[in-house]
Order: sequence, then C-alpha cells, then structure tokens
Amino acid sequence: MEWKKDLKKSNNDAILQASMDDNSASADIVDQASSYTEKNVEMRAINRQIKLIAKIDGALKKIQDGTYGYCAETGEPIGIKRLIARPVATLCIAAQEKHEKNEKVYADD
Repeated sequence: MEWKKDLKKSNNDAILQASMDDNSASADIVDQASSYTEKNVEMRAINRQIKLIAKIDGALKKIQDGTYGYCAETGEPIGIKRLIARPVATLCIAAQEKHEKNEKVYADD
C-alpha cells in the first residue's frame, strides 16, 4: 500500500511539474524539441508507473483472496526470493522465462 501511495505521489508531482515547465512557446526550435523529448520521456515513465499501480492492485487482490504467491500459468508456488525481488510477480521463474522466450521469438518475426 505504501509503495502504491509513493507511486501515485510521484506521478502527481511529475504531472504538476510538467504542466508548469512549458517551453512549447519558445522561439528556439531546438528548445522546443528538447522540451518535447523530455516530456515524452516523463510521460512514458508515468505510464509505466500507472501500469505498476495496476499490478500492485492485482497483487493486493490476490492477497485478499488467498491466491498471492502462486504462478498464474502453472499454479505452482512462486519462490520467496522472486516475490521479495518483485512483489507483483504473477509467474514463477520457469513460466516467466518461457514467456520471455516466446516474446522474443515473436518479436523477431
């Protein structure tokens, strides 16, 4: 819950800061391009954090219904070290590796 709260505060701060730093009216095209690039990077970071908040919500729901810590693909327990490193993990190491391998195969096509 604390992690989620921190992410939301960070997102709100970043959005507020971005709204105050508006170089789009600058006469210099290089400044405009730089500002656009910075805002794009910031928005991508915010989007990643929004997705992480959704994963945290999913993990909290799994804790409530007693399914937290079990692989969504195999039903096997997810290792404690993995859960400590990535509390929102939904796949065990073997399933995650398989998923990443398939993702890479299809990305190469």
